[in-house]
Amino acid sequence: MKRFHTPQKSTFHFLFLFPLTLLVWGCASDQASNFSNFLPTTSQTTPPTPSSSTPNPSAILTPIPKSVTESLSPANTITQLSQYSNSAPLDLRLSSWPYPYRVKEIQVTMQGKKYPMAYMDVPPTGKLRGVVLLFHGKNFASDYWEKTISGLSQAGYRVIAPDQIGFGKSAKPSIDYHFDDLAANTKQLLRSLKISKTHVIANSMGGMLGVRFAALYPKTVEKLVLENPLGLEDYSKDIPPQQNATLLKLEMAQTEESYRKFLQSYFPKWQPEFERFVEIYVRMQKGPDYQTFSQTSVLTYQMIAEKPIVADLPRLKIPTLLIIGQQDRTVFGRRFAPPEAVKLLGNFPKLGENAVKIIPHAKLVPLANVGHIPHIEVPELFNETVLNFLKTSKKKGKSKKR
Repeated sequence: MKRFHTPQKSTFHFLFLFPLTLLVWGCASDQASNFSNFLPTTSQTTPPTPSSSTPNPSAILTPIPKSVTESLSPANTITQLSQYSNSAPLDLRLSSWPYPYRVKEIQVTMQGKKYPMAYMDVPPTGKLRGVVLLFHGKNFASDYWEKTISGLSQAGYRVIAPDQIGFGKSAKPSIDYHFDDLAANTKQLLRSLKISKTHVIANSMGGMLGVRFAALYPKTVEKLVLENPLGLEDYSKDIPPQQNATLLKLEMAQTEESYRKFLQSYFPKWQPEFERFVEIYVRMQKGPDYQTFSQTSVLTYQMIAEKPIVADLPRLKIPTLLIIGQQDRTVFGRRFAPPEAVKLLGNFPKLGENAVKIIPHAKLVPLANVGHIPHIEVPELFNETVLNFLKTSKKKGKSKKR
């Protein structure tokens, strides 16, 4: 398949954010970069669209103290044995990294300012059956949906795959991030494309966004697919609040080896094709913009920590499919939780069973021997499962587990 690079534009910069990594778990050091006055204070931001969520104290968006930033040196954590030692660095715009389909962009208004938002808009093969909107996870961007997009478009669906603000090829401003704002950005995108109805497929952090999007715009979402979503449990009770300075030190301490280990925790079986996600991170780390990348990673961590979405699940009124990889034990903020709490958190088989009981029109499809990202691990099975769900007529009442 021909891959497309982001076109150069002088009017704005694409900014790329990739994985949060060590903010979830990994090893810490005191290496980071000198960024005075980068992270926002709470007084600098505009409140998000009204939400049912109540901000959690873990969203401590205070500036990094000057004494901290001055003690940190630029990250240079590429190991001597790195297989990417001779690879060219990547910039924040990710201008030399190809996406599977042509990347377009739109200016969205977020907290009173305009920012460029990147997206792929892939037409269907043959007769149009509907529109599908994809929400990516925290540690990836929209390009990881490649095989999903291909399967859906061949089945007759137009597919919209945005990079949310703060991720991928989209802008990465220094602001307080909230899911309601990302949902509003996506609604702006759909309006610009004259799309009034869409199905939504959402993975990991994207699942939290998918639930908020469906809650805010119930007339827009026809069906919702939640693929191993975060937020199915109230982790805020066990994960203590973290200061931005602490999180930044952890992010800047990342190494190629620790990042690969972090990614491997998502997958029961590591495949050679997954190595491309390590390559992106390492090449970004080698570039001049890794400092800025790390800071946005801190801000979006705080967005996830702000409020789980488990309380929103009973309010979903649309047909919902839960696809849950049964080997997934992802715990948000694992390194900060007490050991006894970690044992109880991240039990996705149990979380899926609990969620299907409280979502009014839900169906659960458990996938054995699959981890956190089924659409990458078992793409054919994932596409088949999703298409069967999208093709069924809407029916009221509780669906049973398959």
